[in-house]
Amino acid sequence: MAQGNWSGIHIPIITPFKDDYSIDDDGLRRLVDYCIDEQKADGLVPCGTTGESPTLSHEEHHRVIEIVMQATAGRVPVIAGTGSNSTHDAIEMTKRAEQMGVAASLQVTPYYNKPEQHGLIAHFEAIAHNTSLPIILYNIPGRTGRLIDVKTMLELAKIDNIVGVKDAAANINQSMDLLQKTRTLSKKFYVLSGEDALTYPLLCLGGDGAIAAVAHVIGKELHEMMQAMARGDYKAAQDIHFRTLDVVNALFIESNPVPVKTAMEMMGQPAGKLRLPLVPMRPETRERLRQCLQALGKI
Repeated sequence: MAQGNWSGIHIPIITPFKDDYSIDDDGLRRLVDYCIDEQKADGLVPCGTTGESPTLSHEEHHRVIEIVMQATAGRVPVIAGTGSNSTHDAIEMTKRAEQMGVAASLQVTPYYNKPEQHGLIAHFEAIAHNTSLPIILYNIPGRTGRLIDVKTMLELAKIDNIVGVKDAAANINQSMDLLQKTRTLSKKFYVLSGEDALTYPLLCLGGDGAIAAVAHVIGKELHEMMQAMARGDYKAAQDIHFRTLDVVNALFIESNPVPVKTAMEMMGQPAGKLRLPLVPMRPETRERLRQCLQALGKI
């Protein structure tokens, strides 16, 4: 039986690059400490969208996970992004991550090749049957071109080691439908917000936390929001939501992770270069981000 508690605020950690675009190993180690010690991360997720995984080679991918595992040193669980639109590659990357001792795998919907729903089931089944790791699905149709619908998720939830979903579908009606239907399952199925502006509403509906890029900047606030929700203080949680909302929106004013890396740089944290095709922020959006960070007291 796949074990684990995946509640809380998990940070999909950025990958810092040096001026020559190689991975900044030392910077990544410092970021791990920053995310855990200063932003109160309940877990770390290397090699996700925010970690620029599409521009990492397979060996770089493994290296990032290895560094994060070493630097984390068991303080929080590491949920490795090991998905691909190639089922074979996803299986191999997941096996490699399992050998490194990660706690779980985040599996993105296959992108570009746009399989039908029964193809999605076959893809995730194949991965699940080739690992003992708990698997968290990653539903982000805005990037992948394919939605995992609720019926498909309920079918996948029957697989022992598929334990939850990062819900970045940006559709609160679908989220409600999923939360309603998973309440009746015979096992716990975790629903984690992946649409950062909707974290508070999802928590109100019974969501279990978030894998939130914005937690690089407001992780401590999101941690406090979770604590407020746990003690039934919805007003305090709502106040945090609205107090941080301008920063949340500014962190998506251009494609993720461009604003997040820019914010980290402004806050004096290792971020480094972006790999093409991602490019630096436009001056006007950079200034908007700076103003929002300043208003919240982050810089």
